[in-house]
Amino acid sequence: MSAPSRSAGQIAARLDRITVWALPFAFLFTIGLGFLFTFYDIFDINVSFIQTCTQIVPKCLAGPPPGATSLPPGFVEASDKIGLPVLWNLIGYVIGALSLGPLADRFGRRNMLLVTLLITGLGSLATAFVGNYGSLDTLWPGGAYTTFIIARTITGIGIGADLAIVNTYVNEVAPQGGRAKYTSLIFFCSALGAFVGIWLGLILTTPAAAFPLGLSFAQVTVNPNTGVFLGDGWRIMYIVGAALALIGILLRVQLPESPRWLAVRGRIAEADAVVVDMEKRASRKQTLAPVGADVPMPTREPRAGYAEILTNPLYLKRALLVLAVWSFAYVTVYTIAAGFTSVLSSLGYPPPEAGLIAAIGTIGFIACAVVAYFFSERLERKTWLPIGAVITIIGGVMIALAGHAASPTEIPWVAFIGAVILFFGFNVWVPMTYTWSTENFPTRARTTGYALSDGIGHVGGGIGLVLIVPLLGGLGALPAFLVIAAFLVVAAILAQFGVSTRKETLEQIAP
Repeated sequence: MSAPSRSAGQIAARLDRITVWALPFAFLFTIGLGFLFTFYDIFDINVSFIQTCTQIVPKCLAGPPPGATSLPPGFVEASDKIGLPVLWNLIGYVIGALSLGPLADRFGRRNMLLVTLLITGLGSLATAFVGNYGSLDTLWPGGAYTTFIIARTITGIGIGADLAIVNTYVNEVAPQGGRAKYTSLIFFCSALGAFVGIWLGLILTTPAAAFPLGLSFAQVTVNPNTGVFLGDGWRIMYIVGAALALIGILLRVQLPESPRWLAVRGRIAEADAVVVDMEKRASRKQTLAPVGADVPMPTREPRAGYAEILTNPLYLKRALLVLAVWSFAYVTVYTIAAGFTSVLSSLGYPPPEAGLIAAIGTIGFIACAVVAYFFSERLERKTWLPIGAVITIIGGVMIALAGHAASPTEIPWVAFIGAVILFFGFNVWVPMTYTWSTENFPTRARTTGYALSDGIGHVGGGIGLVLIVPLLGGLGALPAFLVIAAFLVVAAILAQFGVSTRKETLEQIAP
């Protein structure tokens, strides 16, 4: 224990001597519910959009009819329509990150974490009722498809801000030697969300097919005359997402405010109360060292948020570099995460088989979260990007060379294993890079800096889906997967020009 702090620097010094997670362990899941929702939402559309498209877009088909080599005149493939909803969902990320993220630097991390989940839940609920709005769908060209895009944009506004604030909050309360470790533990919720989203989608939104071409107990039937995937499975998926958001809101109410944020805002007594509780918990697991010298920590500076990032050459340079890294990396991430099933369908895989390969791939997602938790602190953050890029290439090449099952009885083991490797590779670097992104910026503008770089970077993912996915079917499987992975390779190279942050205090990295 220590005497009550009288300055922000003392608060930071007391936090820096804590070497363990010093909040209730259950809070990690409470915080991680935002990640769970985000990746559930991403992988939900990965599988379910084919059903959605056939119901809300006139003449939308999963692919060419059996025995045909092309679509009938006037018809459109689902893979050509997934780009705009995902792009606008990611534009929503940018809007939310840039508008709500900086508010967390002004009004606090915890309060804004409640607002962001409320917005995501409302957006998901609205998505579930697209096509049932009646006259609302007739207000603009495109009808229900446009309404779907608007609802996805609203969801994205909440998600984009939530990602920025969650990563900021975790890195401000985690021990300096465990920031990546505990971000990785929360990232496990992302893997869980992806796993639930894609498997539930496979069951509720794809036609039944004998394994390995699909799941025999999948719930969708197809209208033989129109090609429409019947049923409300995709609507149920979004209702589940809204329920996840509601649960997250109820749990997040009990989170304390970030003591670092309280300190820089001059609210020393409140920060001290949070730190005292953290010290009590930490003392059960470690012997607290004496409090060191005050950490230089400016309080109530006139420059904060955008003013700090845009007018400070150091932080502006960092923001631009981190933005470039995420912009390229997200092309790979979202092409696979949100469009993998549609990509495989465009390459000739039947939708049930494509969905099953994607579902099997989520095993790699879970595995990478476990690896990240145990090994993330052993290497510098930016080293994980090239590791992930190489593994992504290996997984993509395996899927490309495997091809789809030649008969209903053939199990595409190589494609399954390739999918597991692919999902491991394009995700294993993510929690470390989340951590690195927040570490680049000072407490007074940390959420803003993250929001500028990661938030705008999401546009890269949307552009990739709009411009690249429709071209992949014409490239062939191997070139398609090499193109997808190439963007992550570029991001990995760019990241090496960034600052090293492992085992450094936040105030040393970004004074």
